[in-house]
Amino acid sequence: MKPSPFALWLTGLPASGKSSIVASLTPRLQALGLDAEVLESDELRRILTPTASYSQEERDVFYRAMAFMGSRLLAHGVNVIFDATASRQVYRDFARSLIPQLLEVSIDCPLEVCMARDKKGTYQRGLAGESSTVPGLQVPYEKPAKPDLTIDTTVLSSDGAAEQILALIQARRPA
Repeated sequence: MKPSPFALWLTGLPASGKSSIVASLTPRLQALGLDAEVLESDELRRILTPTASYSQEERDVFYRAMAFMGSRLLAHGVNVIFDATASRQVYRDFARSLIPQLLEVSIDCPLEVCMARDKKGTYQRGLAGESSTVPGLQVPYEKPAKPDLTIDTTVLSSDGAAEQILALIQARRPA
């Protein structure tokens, strides 16, 4: 019998290291024979909200759709990794209501470090007034209340973080 699939949500400020960790985690999973569908927010936005406004209403709909997609993949035996800021706890709580076994990983990184790492220019646009909805800058980012794991990317590399997440998946994955 095939083991139950897992669902994992990496949440943190933009440029906190989520995508780098996923890039390091994915080949480790594959080496164990575990494929996973990565639902990455920027990629999904290109399809779901191609002219994204990042308004509160749009974010509410986007994260509900993302959680629903993940729950449907999981229902069909597909491992799912959510790579998305999900700046409000309510987004992650909704995902957990659809996916009770969801593993929530908080990617912890100070705003100043995220701003220095930002390759996409998200914070620069926010500081220049070209965006008014950057989590952690103009809108609050709500850290997870009870994450399954917290990773501090100022002290842990992407590879080290991937190893910790892999251990979490292996420890919590139902047979």
